[in-house]
Amino acid sequence: MAADLQNNNPTSFAAPNGALWGGRFEGRPSEFLQEYGASLPIDKRMWQEDIQGSQAHATMLAQVGVLSEDDKAAIIDGLNAVAADIAAGNFVFDINDEDIHMSVEKSLTARIGAAGGRLHTGRSRNDQVALDAHLIARKMARELHAKVLKLREALLGRAEQEFGVVMPGYTHLQRAQPVLFSHHMLAYYWMFERDCKRLRTAYEAADVCPLGSAALAGTTYPLDRSLTAQLLGLSAVTPNSMDSVSDRDFMCDLVYACAMTQMHLSRLCEELVLWSSGEFGFITMDDTYSTGSSIMPQKKNPDFAELTRGKTGRVYGDLVTLLTVLKGLPLAYNKDMQEDKEPTFDAVDTVANALYAVTGMIQTMRVNKDRMRTGAEGGFMCATDLADYLVGKGMPFREAHSVVGAMVLWCEKNGRILQSLSADELRTFSEFFDDDALEAVDVEKVVAKRTTQGGTGHEPVQEQLNLAKERLTKDCAW
Repeated sequence: MAADLQNNNPTSFAAPNGALWGGRFEGRPSEFLQEYGASLPIDKRMWQEDIQGSQAHATMLAQVGVLSEDDKAAIIDGLNAVAADIAAGNFVFDINDEDIHMSVEKSLTARIGAAGGRLHTGRSRNDQVALDAHLIARKMARELHAKVLKLREALLGRAEQEFGVVMPGYTHLQRAQPVLFSHHMLAYYWMFERDCKRLRTAYEAADVCPLGSAALAGTTYPLDRSLTAQLLGLSAVTPNSMDSVSDRDFMCDLVYACAMTQMHLSRLCEELVLWSSGEFGFITMDDTYSTGSSIMPQKKNPDFAELTRGKTGRVYGDLVTLLTVLKGLPLAYNKDMQEDKEPTFDAVDTVANALYAVTGMIQTMRVNKDRMRTGAEGGFMCATDLADYLVGKGMPFREAHSVVGAMVLWCEKNGRILQSLSADELRTFSEFFDDDALEAVDVEKVVAKRTTQGGTGHEPVQEQLNLAKERLTKDCAW
């Protein structure tokens, strides 16, 4: 059976115009159009996935009797030789090969002869590129997941190291209520924990095998698609051949996860930029994550935090680019889909670099505890607790809100802070104030009283730390 099928398999690699698909053509595109249509400069990054997929395909073809064992062995050995040359930097990528698939197959055929021409039996570049995309998207999701885990570990480490440090919490970028610095770090930890979930979802979406779908309708060869998936470590085969070659949802999932992660990185970097300014002074960035000015000798600029913030638009653009490429495409494969890889690779690379940089910033920054504590005592941040104190004495909250608002106004006009008021001065605003009212403006006690689950008190923050460690261990195991 194998011999009959092989004898009927055309050797398209010997086409008159030199292209592997060129048997039907008398001419070929101009040099400009050849370069315009080539994806090799981008998709050569998938050489490992392409070779891995081809070796699994050859193994499956031999298993079902479409390929001889000798041809299989020659193909696998030949592909190993191609891989070794690429890895060593000895492989010459020719733009005339159009894409990584043709480049690898041409080199293979030049090495082993006719057996190389039999490799493409039962498959199309459509399902071949879909497989490569699935494999590399799965790998990139896993690699990004590992980098996010390192950032989560750094945030968790700082939260533990600085436990008990009080800082001002903000809404509208105005001082609101005092919080633990650990609580603030953990807020970002949970953002990136959700990013890990999104990356795992992207991984699962990519973890299926489209090979065997051929161009769009499947093939007449008795392929064992489940065996191919098993050889590649993929969890399942795709159920519809037309969807298989035209689906790039899994790449959208990956780039969306990248966009969300980069957005969270941007938010964190915005705070690092603010906190490192002279006006805040909450942190001091390490010199290795700062730059100077060409004219102002005193400057220490948080350039890499700013650059991370600036690159967010780039990742958003990658997502919009990919969604727009896919918008309105009829089934099944279309050449437009060649444009899927560049924005995906760019988004992944950008986020990977940003994660590396921000993790280092968190690990090396110096926390200025005294400056944070001073900030927590300013801005009338205990006003809510004074109002709650009055409510505890029987005053309706709206009336208590009005009383404390009048106190804040008086303090502003007289250059005072709430912590500087004596019990007698408090009573000038309301007879409900007793001597114990002074505890309501003690920053440490204000923080400690926030004992609701998820609050900023010491006990709930410690519970958060314990939960965060459990989640980190679980996600690392994944």
